[in-house]
Amino acid sequence: MKPDEEKETAFEPTSGTVSDANSGDLHEAEAAEPDGRDDDQVADGPAETQTERLQASLEAAEAAAAESQDLYLRERAELENFKKRSMRERSEALRYAAEPLARDLLGVIDNLERALDHARASEDPSSVVEGVDLVLKGALEMLGRHGIERIDATGAAFDPAIHEAVAQVPDDSVEANRVVEQYLPGYRMHERLLRAAQVTVSTGSGQN
Repeated sequence: MKPDEEKETAFEPTSGTVSDANSGDLHEAEAAEPDGRDDDQVADGPAETQTERLQASLEAAEAAAAESQDLYLRERAELENFKKRSMRERSEALRYAAEPLARDLLGVIDNLERALDHARASEDPSSVVEGVDLVLKGALEMLGRHGIERIDATGAAFDPAIHEAVAQVPDDSVEANRVVEQYLPGYRMHERLLRAAQVTVSTGSGQN
């Protein structure tokens, strides 16, 4: 019985040692084996995040570009409308630039018509002359309010800038290049000549 007991006693430790060794090797093998799924997740995670960021940046840039394009189109349309409106207003201003003068001329015409009516009903020619003279004075005053000045050249030195010589005559009483007669008065508006005065100029003492 002793040999059998020794044999069983010797067997039990051997069996336990092999089992523990195999178990330890298995755990080491499992620990040493890489986990492919975890590595893929680690590798894919940052890449997906970067793609999402790039996509968000692209969408933001496209939105900003669309907004800038819309703003540009709106400002361009406003500029074109401003140009058209300015041209229209300028055209209207040029077209009706003489409106203030025309309104004042209506008053002159009214006075002339009243003077004619008075002349037809009156037998006194002096009253007609007085009426027409008043109308003329009123017309000249009206022109003056609009910057239009009458140029009376009689007796003045001949100035080709504002006078137009339609004739020359010798006159011993008047020095040469003096206006001896005026046919039509001249007019200027501010600094611009509207019409030169038509005059006769003296050549002096009998010399042409």
